[in-house]
Amino acid sequence: MSDAKIRAAEKALNYLKPKINSKSILGIGTGSTVNCFIELLRPCPTLVKGAVSSSEASTKLLKDIGIDVFNLNDVDEIEFYIDGADEIADDLSLMKGGGGAHTQEKIIATASKNFLCIADESKIVSKLGSFPIPVEVLSQARSFVARKLMALGGIAKLRHDFITDQGNEILDLTGMTIDDPISLETKINSIPGVVDNGIFGLRKADQIFIG
Repeated sequence: MSDAKIRAAEKALNYLKPKINSKSILGIGTGSTVNCFIELLRPCPTLVKGAVSSSEASTKLLKDIGIDVFNLNDVDEIEFYIDGADEIADDLSLMKGGGGAHTQEKIIATASKNFLCIADESKIVSKLGSFPIPVEVLSQARSFVARKLMALGGIAKLRHDFITDQGNEILDLTGMTIDDPISLETKINSIPGVVDNGIFGLRKADQIFIG
């Protein structure tokens, strides 16, 4: 784990500590920087009541340190969602999904009052688009969706040997100019067979913590 990722996680936890209590349920994302955040909770698992997790990987880590994991359906309110990003633009729109968990991440982020994004400074960009756009698709619609994505001007490649926690496949879309993240996010999601894509324009981060 890089020092920068650890520092970003520490900043977020220090910000959270006065705002949470033993009744709080956190939303927890997925990825190496989030893993740093989870590890920081190891000495103090009773700091919160539990968490809603965005992936099987994060769920395992949380349970390993003694934090209860709840289903989103069983939770009334999530005050804070903590997650990383593959790109963070100036307007706090994000690109996520390098780890393939962006659909669940977006659901939990949108269900949360505050989205705290933690990252190292290499993830800061002026505009999204250098990182491929992950598009989760139903397997039977993969070729159809790929053609529709190419009609938008991009190149869609199947992420080989990868299945999401929901049992779907991912097409990584490159070659797109993202001048309007919300518009492109909406266009991609309107294609039948698409589950969700990795542009977080409609649900941007509320705050970022950079290591």
